[in-house]
Amino acid sequence: MPTDIFRRLAVGATLLAATVAGAAAEPISRTGQPDDDWRYTAAIYAFLPARTNGTSTVAGSSVPLDLNLSDAAGLLEYAAAGRFEAWRGDFGVIFDANYVQLDANGTLPTPAGATFNADIRQKWFGILGAYKAVDTINANGQRVALDLQAGARYNKLRQEITLNTPAPTPTLGGDPGWWEPVVGARGMLEINDRWAAVASIDLGGFGAGGNDLQVGANIGFDWKPWDKTSLFFGYRYYSIDYSTTLSTGPFAYDVRQHGPVFGVKFRL
Repeated sequence: MPTDIFRRLAVGATLLAATVAGAAAEPISRTGQPDDDWRYTAAIYAFLPARTNGTSTVAGSSVPLDLNLSDAAGLLEYAAAGRFEAWRGDFGVIFDANYVQLDANGTLPTPAGATFNADIRQKWFGILGAYKAVDTINANGQRVALDLQAGARYNKLRQEITLNTPAPTPTLGGDPGWWEPVVGARGMLEINDRWAAVASIDLGGFGAGGNDLQVGANIGFDWKPWDKTSLFFGYRYYSIDYSTTLSTGPFAYDVRQHGPVFGVKFRL
């Protein structure tokens, strides 16, 4: 595969995790919410990777990545991410879904008139059970809570290059999918009836389906300017170490990213 084509694909791959952000929702009822009845939170969010480092591999060809957001933003076609939580008392259910699609097109150096298309996508859907392990008031009279999470997540990662040449050529790369276990924890400190500090971490993979380890960690603040709507802003670290072998050769994505994360949450 020509090097310049693969480098464009690798640049696009840096945004695969652009919306894969476990943005904080609600481990505790906030001021004005009942704690002994069902409460629901829906959130949409975005992660902007200010820096990406790692390696992307398609059809046995690998390139190192050391890029900023502007290097890849022009290839983004579509992105969506959301999270829904239902809680009653100390127990909750969490649904998390993400989808990112990128596209790159170009002209091959030879033969004359030949072109290529790079199709890059990542999607996942997760379902987790959660338990509020801590819910107390600290010495300053502020509410503190910690919830623990465990469940399963289905991932699908596509890195494909189609070469359009006079001679028949295969599509390079592939579209593998896999199930993996996920565990996580999230803490919240309610500063007042408008502000809360939030930190969370989730770990997935553990070797399942070729994903050695997937890590997401967030820290930031939740601001509630309206009774049923909050804004979350903070900083996120994300990494994934996935590898497998497809019919066209080794296929891997081993990347680390960090940057700001933003979210909007609605209490239903």
